[in-house]
Amino acid sequence: MNLKPLKGQHHVSAITANAKKNYEFYTKTLGLRLVKKSINQDDTSVYHLFYADERGNPGTDLTFFEIPHAGNTYTGTNSISMTALRVNNDDSLAYWKQRFEEFGVEHDDISYHTGRATLSFRDFEGQRLMLVSDEMNDGVAGGKPWVKSPVPVEHGVLGLGPVTLTVARGDDTAVVLTEVLGFKETRSFPSDIKGQPDIRVFETGEGGTGGEVYLQERSDIPRERPGRGSVHHVAFRVEDESELQKWVEWITQNRLPNSGFVERYYFRSLYFREPNGILFELATDGPGFETDEEFDTLGENLSLPPYFESQRESIEAKLKPLDTKEKGGK
Repeated sequence: MNLKPLKGQHHVSAITANAKKNYEFYTKTLGLRLVKKSINQDDTSVYHLFYADERGNPGTDLTFFEIPHAGNTYTGTNSISMTALRVNNDDSLAYWKQRFEEFGVEHDDISYHTGRATLSFRDFEGQRLMLVSDEMNDGVAGGKPWVKSPVPVEHGVLGLGPVTLTVARGDDTAVVLTEVLGFKETRSFPSDIKGQPDIRVFETGEGGTGGEVYLQERSDIPRERPGRGSVHHVAFRVEDESELQKWVEWITQNRLPNSGFVERYYFRSLYFREPNGILFELATDGPGFETDEEFDTLGENLSLPPYFESQRESIEAKLKPLDTKEKGGK
């Protein structure tokens, strides 16, 4: 089948138990812009919050489903165990290390992964995150940080970097990445875990930090029990709806159970699980988040796709009020 290569990361969706604290951390501490305050379209009683660059360009979105009663995450295999966020250069990591110290954010020291400077940290629920320097990057272009962010533009988050998949059976996932999704395995680097295999690097599209997946095989830990602070799924970029329809056919041909075409209004999607149980999504680059809001007021009000608009009153009655009009300027 004549498929265009996937263009890199589209978004990562995670779980929070507290939308208010989540909003405060990701906008006021990390300096991302809330570009859409919406609902989980599969469970309209909870928020779906989208944080990104200035307008939610594809490849910059880190999103959260609020599940108020979500328990602790017990980390393990068959999970998306690390989400990387891109920053301009190595100097930006020094800025962020100091900022994390000032804000009391749990973090590690600056280190190096496969030739790039990185800084691992955790949010207030233990969400596993890593800043990665784009100083040596020549792949997928990053986004544009919002000028009204409390973080200086030159140090702002540019978008999603590599995601790390931790699995019990590495070869099974590798086959799906390469033979089904068209990634290329390009290199590896040593695991931090003694006695475990090297971490394998796969690239798609133009590659680089915005088009990489790290595959970590672990035989020393059980399967992850997800909760608050865990990742729900990762989405990869497809150019448009016609291309997505080809992917629906291709994924089905490869006998991977899948959702088929799903209308998400801000983009169109396809969902399936790879052999270790991690949920993958393929999502179109458009139409985007300015479909129903102006650029200047993105994320300030509750946005509902048209097919939920008739339920607005009952939906709003179930949601705890969340004031997102105060965007924490400089």
